Amino acid sequence: MDPSQVKIPPMKDLTVDNITENVIRMNSLCEDERMKYVLERLILHLHDFARETRLSSKEWMTGLQFLTEVGKICSDVRQEFILLSDILGLSILVDSIDHPKPPNSTEGTVLGPFHTHEAQEMSPGDPISHDPKGQPLLVVCTLKDTQGRPIENAKIDIWETDSTGHYDVQYADREGPDGRCVMRSDKDGVFWFKAITPVPYPIPHDGPVGKLLKVLRRHPFRPSHMHFMFQKEGFDHLITALYLRNDPYETSDAVFGVKDSLVVDQGKAGPEYAEKYNVSEDHALLTYDFVLVSDAETSALRERNSKVALDNLGRKVKIVNGLPVPDLD
Repeated sequence: MDPSQVKIPPMKDLTVDNITENVIRMNSLCEDERMKYVLERLILHLHDFARETRLSSKEWMTGLQFLTEVGKICSDVRQEFILLSDILGLSILVDSIDHPKPPNSTEGTVLGPFHTHEAQEMSPGDPISHDPKGQPLLVVCTLKDTQGRPIENAKIDIWETDSTGHYDVQYADREGPDGRCVMRSDKDGVFWFKAITPVPYPIPHDGPVGKLLKVLRRHPFRPSHMHFMFQKEGFDHLITALYLRNDPYETSDAVFGVKDSLVVDQGKAGPEYAEKYNVSEDHALLTYDFVLVSDAETSALRERNSKVALDNLGRKVKIVNGLPVPDLD
C-alpha cells in the first residue's frame, strides 16, 4: 500500500489515557460501518479491561499463551474455541441476541462442539443410535409456526451421545456417523425416530479449557440432553436441545445451555403410543412441540431489542442490514 494514497489520521503522543482514542482514530477510515463500530467497541472494552484490572505484562502473556494452546488443539472434530466460548457464557449470549424469540416459540441454546455435516438423512421411525447398551427411547415431535400451522419438509439435524456420554466423533476408530441423523417433517409437521435415553457427560476437559475450569473450581459436566437444529426457508434458523428433568447437572450446566422451557419429562409410551408406533407400553417416550419463528418476526424483534438495549446505554443507533451502527445524523 502506497502511504501517500492513505490519509491516516495523525496520532497524538501516546499515553495510558489517550491510547484508546488513538487506536479508534486509526481505524476510522474503515468503509464498513458495522465493522468499524464493532472494532471501536471491542477496543474500548479491551482497553478498559486492561485499565480496570491493572493488567500486568506477565498476565497478558499468560492469556496469549492460553489462546495459542486453544488454537493448537482445534481440529475438524474438536473446536476448542467454541468450547471456550461456551464455558464463558458467550455462545448462549450471542445466540439469545441474534435469535430473539417471542413467548410462544421454542428457545434456542448452544450448538456445542460436536455437530457435524456428515449425518445421513433418515426416514420416520429409523433408529439414529446403534448403541446396544443405551435405553431405547421413542421420540415423537411436532413442528409448527407461531400461528399453530404445521411446517412441512423442514430439515432437522439431530444428534446425541452414546450411553457412555461420548459422541461418535470422539472415537478414533469409528466407521461412520452414529447417534445423529437428518430428518424431514411430514405434512402435519410431525417427525419421529428411535434413539436412546440421553445421559450426562463431561465436555472435553483434557485441554486448555479443561485446565481453566479446574482453576475456576468448576465441573465440566453437561446434563442429559439431545440436540436439534431446524432449517426451513422463511424461518429463523433454530439451534436448540431438550434436557431431561431432575438431571444432577440441570442447574449447573458447564456451558449454560439449560432453559426452563427446554426441560422435559421422559415418560412411558402407554397404550396410545405403543399401538401407533409399535413399541411396548413401558417403552421410554419423549415428546415435544417445537415452534419456529419466521425470518420477518425475528428481524423485527432483533431490531427492536437492539434499539432498546443501545438506547439504554446512551448510544444513538440506526439499523443497517439488520444490525446496529452509530447514527451520526
